[in-house]
Amino acid sequence: MAESQNIEYKESWRDEYLKWICGFANAQGGKLYIGINDKQQVVGVANSHRLLEDIPNKIVTTLGIVCDVNLLNQDGKDYIEIDVEPSNMPISYKGEYHLRSGATKQQLRGVALQQFIMKKMGLSWDDVTMENVTIDAIDRKAIDYFINEGIYHKRLSPETKYESTETILENLGLLTTDGKIKSAAILLFGKRPQKYFTGIEFRIGRFVKDEADLLIQDSIEGNIIQMADRVIETLKSKYLISPIHYEGMVRVEPLEIPEEGLREILYNAICHKDYSGVHIQMKVYNDRITLWNEGPLPEGFDMEVLLKEHSSHPRNKNIANTFFKAGFIEAWGRGMKKIRDSFAEAKLPMPKIENREGGVLVTIQRSPLFEKLYRGEPQNDAKKLTSRQEAVLALIRENIDITGKELANKLKVSLPTVRRDLSTLRKLGVVIYAGSSKDGHWEILKSFE
Repeated sequence: MAESQNIEYKESWRDEYLKWICGFANAQGGKLYIGINDKQQVVGVANSHRLLEDIPNKIVTTLGIVCDVNLLNQDGKDYIEIDVEPSNMPISYKGEYHLRSGATKQQLRGVALQQFIMKKMGLSWDDVTMENVTIDAIDRKAIDYFINEGIYHKRLSPETKYESTETILENLGLLTTDGKIKSAAILLFGKRPQKYFTGIEFRIGRFVKDEADLLIQDSIEGNIIQMADRVIETLKSKYLISPIHYEGMVRVEPLEIPEEGLREILYNAICHKDYSGVHIQMKVYNDRITLWNEGPLPEGFDMEVLLKEHSSHPRNKNIANTFFKAGFIEAWGRGMKKIRDSFAEAKLPMPKIENREGGVLVTIQRSPLFEKLYRGEPQNDAKKLTSRQEAVLALIRENIDITGKELANKLKVSLPTVRRDLSTLRKLGVVIYAGSSKDGHWEILKSFE
């Protein structure tokens, strides 16, 4: 068999191969063969019986584990098989930690080593204790928000609102036995969590064709329990479109992306992010929206697995538990069904989810209606614009935030006249207004850029 995650061949024994045994023990286990070359040919070892005594002793002395060491023979040539079982505890080689990954051995350092040790010990990154941080760093308003959401979703009892901040944190497992605050508490409810964690930002950018065409951008900071609300509010006010229609006499302005599915995607990105990494990044293009957060999917998970019934594997157990108690996420990996159902109801394709650049990338296709507009396919002959309409278009090119009143002053015409021109440009598919009347902006469609 070729070398793989679980198999390694060496022609002769060297004590440094204890690192490979260490790597197998820290991963999924494996077999190290001595006396076989890289072409999987048995070349044999001359001192096999001595090695049968030396190798087990060195493994126990250096690594502190016991492995099966077997003498095998092929065509009169002795070779040795070292069968390594996976260890439930982190194993070190002279203070170094090695891990088998694919057909290679890697030495773990820094953040990767910290995460590996915590995982082996059954801990998550958000279990880390915040030294010299007191309860004063917690925002009671964020706690109250969490309680109200939990009561609304029937995950908390109404009496919870009368409990102290310390009791809430203790019941959520966010305090250690000696009363110290865990990192998850600061991330979830901190007054200024960015003081302690640099990767807590959620950045949004509006682009046209690629990353070089940046129109506007926002950086959303603060605790993560309220972050999804702030992101949705910003998207509604500046980045996404809410087409107006009437159901009977009722005016309805649904978001172009189904809000329930979008919230589920945001909750997952915020909840499962690797907060030792960089900020979350959302990019809004004419035809799609991409969302990337640091931290890959659990091992063995991909889009196909996610769309089936699957168990939940939270990266941040404390954060996930709090999001569940707030009613934001499900405990049994059912969030994907909510996303799929909401997008299907909106007649939009299921977002694509994939591992990309050390994190998870979600790609959401915008409605074909908007894509058609952004391609510059007008309903009428949009090329026949009046000189004043051309002037309006030129001023919008200079300033996408320009108001109707400012246009009227620059063109020296009345405000109703400008409003008629803007209405015409909209109907012709020349411009579109994204966001709310207070915080939105103009966008010129592709054929007229």
